[in-house]
Amino acid sequence: MTKKEKAAFVMSTLDALYPEVPIPLQHQDAYTLLVAVLLSAQCTDVRVNQVTPLLFERARTPYEMVQLSVEEIEDIIRPCGLAPRKSKAIHQLSQILIDQHKGQVPQSFEALEALPGVGHKTASVVMSQAFGVPAFPVDTHIHRLMYRWTLSNGKNVVQTEKDAKRLFPQERWNKLHLQIIYFGREYCPARGHNPYQCPICRKIGRKELFKNVAPHD
Repeated sequence: MTKKEKAAFVMSTLDALYPEVPIPLQHQDAYTLLVAVLLSAQCTDVRVNQVTPLLFERARTPYEMVQLSVEEIEDIIRPCGLAPRKSKAIHQLSQILIDQHKGQVPQSFEALEALPGVGHKTASVVMSQAFGVPAFPVDTHIHRLMYRWTLSNGKNVVQTEKDAKRLFPQERWNKLHLQIIYFGREYCPARGHNPYQCPICRKIGRKELFKNVAPHD
């Protein structure tokens, strides 16, 4: 198969498995999504979804968030890890939203990536899931699977994003990146993965995936 044919196979397989894909992080609006995505760095979505209701009960807007101290935010979000850094970023970005954006989350990559604690991936998630702007946020699942499916060389997430955007139609990006994440969690995990039993890897997986693995392991 050519890469374009592989990409078409991936899309058809994922559409059959995941015709609908809910956004994994619970949120009410662009601001609560932004905070949730920031908290998800090096933390599971499940844990974030356990913590954010406690945080948003206290503060659901930038104006409410800056009324909390950094220490109060840190105490609430501690289970998510990296709490000192994340709490400062949440407090600082909330103040910037008030000072520079009238309390609203800006709808541009440049403005989002200028906020404390917000990198390109976080900005891409917000642009895609809050505003519907075509984006292809690359997380560890997407980076791993694009390499396994020989659709990218695995060099870095920047290259993986470029390859994904080149291979997949723009109108599919926002749904497809979520489909790949769900597939990675359910069928194609980092550990304990059997390519013979994986609906996609068994067709287009890299040859080295099959070394030292029996079909029925």
